[in-house]
Amino acid sequence: MLDLLVIGGGVNGAGIARDAAGRGMKVALVEKDDLASHTSSASTKLVHGGLRYLEHYEFRLVREALREREVLLRIAPHLVRPMRFVLPHDAGLRPKWMLRAGLFLYDRLGGRGSLPRSAGIDLRQPPHDAILQDRFVSGFEYSDCWVDDARLVVLNAMDARERGAQVMTRTRCTALERAGDHWRATLDSGGSGKTVRARAVANAAGPWVDDIAALATGGRAQAHLRLVKGSHIVIRRKFAGPHAYIFQNGDGRIVFAIPYERDFTLIGTTDRLFDGDRDAVAISDAERDYLCTAASEYFREPVAAADVVSSYAGVRPLYEDNAASNATVTRDYVFAVDAPEGNPPLLSVYGGKITTYRRLAEHALERLGGHMPVPGEPWTADAALPGGDFADTFDAFLGEIRALWPWLPEATALRMARAYGTRIERVIGRARSLAELGRDCGGGMTEAEVDYLRREEFAQTADDVLWRRGKVGLHLGDRERASARESVTAALASDYA
Repeated sequence: MLDLLVIGGGVNGAGIARDAAGRGMKVALVEKDDLASHTSSASTKLVHGGLRYLEHYEFRLVREALREREVLLRIAPHLVRPMRFVLPHDAGLRPKWMLRAGLFLYDRLGGRGSLPRSAGIDLRQPPHDAILQDRFVSGFEYSDCWVDDARLVVLNAMDARERGAQVMTRTRCTALERAGDHWRATLDSGGSGKTVRARAVANAAGPWVDDIAALATGGRAQAHLRLVKGSHIVIRRKFAGPHAYIFQNGDGRIVFAIPYERDFTLIGTTDRLFDGDRDAVAISDAERDYLCTAASEYFREPVAAADVVSSYAGVRPLYEDNAASNATVTRDYVFAVDAPEGNPPLLSVYGGKITTYRRLAEHALERLGGHMPVPGEPWTADAALPGGDFADTFDAFLGEIRALWPWLPEATALRMARAYGTRIERVIGRARSLAELGRDCGGGMTEAEVDYLRREEFAQTADDVLWRRGKVGLHLGDRERASARESVTAALASDYA
């Protein structure tokens, strides 16, 4: 008998499973596809307080997110990295006093943090003078963080498993019904079905959360979901430097331009109501053109559709609060608990954002604790995620890696240090040269690395490896990408030693 069945392998589900397993609960996590294969790998990849949420008076959400930013910097220092964001002042949009006041509040809402506070900047000075149009003469810069969203999910799932949870990917929950004091769930894994029993269910199915709630309640659960599509484009690197830009648009929205994967710039996002196939979400031509136009309003050299080398889109499962605009609907998380007297509870998760997933998990277990025994106390704020247990700064850690394995190419050492942290030792093993890591499957990813991803990180397909566990696929041409898929597929099927 499970204590908790978690349905949904995105960041919220993985976070809940990790927290519950660490408290000693018997937990299973099921995901119908790969971990982070939908919303949680399609974000803007920011760990941030959400500066624009201040305009909508979501002070609690911003405060919590800013505090969580500090927590994630501490428990995943390899994966989460600080970044300075430059906000040009557009005289035709929000007045300068409003931007200054918002940033003053943003600096202080989360309490004393480790990141530098905001400051005014002269955009007529390098490097911005060569990047932005001449009409932008002043602005502000402030601090937030970047994260590889899909890897954050995987690390939480890994930690959950290492603390005793079962993690079952490519496993669909096809039936869910109450049977006295417990739930009986039917799980289908590639045509092989089995039944499990659980004292409680956490429904963190993202865009499918209403479907699971309806499955569990015989259709009587009230729908609470607003599906909003967010799309992003990737272009060749538009500007040098480690900073990002945040651009205001005339429609009230904002667009980010962020250094991405060393050679690229990521631009996003959009807010479009979505009612299509949730398994096949893609950017539209109109969204691509919207992002190109928005960026071109600021960059000295415009962004054209022909510049786009890649794109991705995801559906945000937001709580329906009847806001007039998709941009203003709350990004806060909301729980719906179905627990008739004497019956096992079903907790459904709506909304949320990457930054606050850990606190969401704590609050979810707190809510379940009102209906069932939940042992232990909150613990995840002080426990490093896999690979994040190095004592010094990331730069110092990277120096150690280069000293230990000087034969690793510099770019590969940096990529692997960011991805695996101290777990890099498990990837490299006893290898004493690059050749001993096996053949290159594409983009510098060796057979040893693919084998590690299969053994430790739940990878089963080439897309799991090339696009979610890493972004190697982005750096390859069409022919190289096809070859890499073949090589990775072969490596996943072999017993590398």
